[in-house]
Amino acid sequence: MSDAAVRLLRLLGLLQSRPGLSGRQLAGNLGVTERTLRRDVDRLRSLGYAIPAAPGASGGGYHLGSPGSLPPLPLDDAETMAVALALAAPAPTGVAGSEAAALASLAKLDRLLPAHLRRQVTTLRATTLSIDHSQPTVPTERLVALAECCHVREKVRFRYRTGDGRGGGRQVEPYRLVATEQNWYLVAHDLERSDWRTFRVDRMCDLERTGHTFIPRELADPARLVAQAVTVAPYRYRVVVEVAAPADQVSRLVPSSTSMVEPAGAGTGARTRLTFGARRLDWAAAFLIDLGLPFFVHEPTELREHLLTLGRRLIAANGGERSPPGTCGRTAIG
Repeated sequence: MSDAAVRLLRLLGLLQSRPGLSGRQLAGNLGVTERTLRRDVDRLRSLGYAIPAAPGASGGGYHLGSPGSLPPLPLDDAETMAVALALAAPAPTGVAGSEAAALASLAKLDRLLPAHLRRQVTTLRATTLSIDHSQPTVPTERLVALAECCHVREKVRFRYRTGDGRGGGRQVEPYRLVATEQNWYLVAHDLERSDWRTFRVDRMCDLERTGHTFIPRELADPARLVAQAVTVAPYRYRVVVEVAAPADQVSRLVPSSTSMVEPAGAGTGARTRLTFGARRLDWAAAFLIDLGLPFFVHEPTELREHLLTLGRRLIAANGGERSPPGTCGRTAIG
């Protein structure tokens, strides 16, 4: 690689890591004159890099701006490996065509990799497997349109199919897009129902932008609204328990797709509020017992009674009426 090419890459690295350096400072870092620096900046601009310069007493501050198209991007070895691995085994996004685009990008990158990096990437690809998550896919255009409408606060119309197959038209004020492990959701204010709703993006069709903007309403936590819709709303029972363990410990035991985990205390006595939905009380009881941690059931009352009945049956089956360990006046189970 020529000295000029190396200098251009060094200049690009300085612009990325230390925006706002003056022409004199950049020239000093590169060991060239300010005239040479200006020629190098012009060369980068000709390659597609947007490099605005603010005038000043020291020659002006240079910044790396946003170009109209993606110019060449210099990466070090660690960054190149990270990009290659992400493209070789992309996380499921639920966006139609993203896997094919990732493989096409990897093929382009592979042709440019130095030999030692190509060997590492090839070895990892040959010895790595991924499991099909089989999540519903969403057209990229639909996701982008919804994101734009959330950003510019534009009302949208669409037809929507609910989980039980019922369909109908909706007109909403889109607020946020939320991605879970399985699906993309739109959090929006439903104008017909005058309330906040969550919509699975893969169940939408005939999306239309209305051209009418709105003043956004306040919503403290759109992600929590989606979590409630996914983990609680579809089920017969809403279960709320307090677990005698820190939230990070409980989070490792329960998947975020089935439960809401929130800290309920700090310090040595840290406790966790765990909320989830259940169709049957026996399933909820087994889920809680499987945690292996002390807990107290806040709701529903039927689950508390079910656990006590289950405990008495287990004691009787093991030949005695001894009090189960860990019980107290609050009917703690653990």
